Amino acid sequence: MTQPAIWGVCGGSGSGKTTLARSLYERLGDRAGFVAIDSYYKDLGHLSLAERNEVNFDHPDSLDLDLFVEHLDVLRRGESVEVPRYDFSVHSRSEGTDLLSPVDVIITEGILLLADERIRDRLDVAIFLDVDATLRLERRVARDVAERGRTEEGVRQVFASVVQPMEELFVLPMSEHADVVLEHPFDLDDATSRLLTAHAPAESE
Repeated sequence: MTQPAIWGVCGGSGSGKTTLARSLYERLGDRAGFVAIDSYYKDLGHLSLAERNEVNFDHPDSLDLDLFVEHLDVLRRGESVEVPRYDFSVHSRSEGTDLLSPVDVIITEGILLLADERIRDRLDVAIFLDVDATLRLERRVARDVAERGRTEEGVRQVFASVVQPMEELFVLPMSEHADVVLEHPFDLDDATSRLLTAHAPAESE
């Protein structure tokens, strides 16, 4: 097997990173593997829930980037990794891991994906989604209320006080490091097809 290619999808919260990454993953089928950088949030099980709620999860320090970079290198060598599981409802890692084996393309995504130079250097294709903050906030409200047990008021407050300032520091400026910038609105199927045509490696023998 040839060395796996690593593709990264980045953008602000609610920009549609997971949707695009999943679309690429599904179109590539068994040639692709998927891993979200969000799985690598540091384990805060030693803190009280109140203390966990005070952690800034939009800052790179909240992630175990050393482990993530190590896992990218292991995958590049053609070996498997055990991806951590993270429970956003309690801000802590869950029991068990998920096995990720090397394939033709490893697809990863996350808001802070391009904030670390080590990760940028390991991406063969870096994709940035440029989506207006107002639309992204509405998407985040819908997701966090439905999936993470948050209140609408709480989501909006966190977005204004934490998410947006961190994006201005660590996310939005990173678009300059992207190989491809997709500006909203874009057609998901069309964008997926164009990315695959331009960047998908030849199938392994």
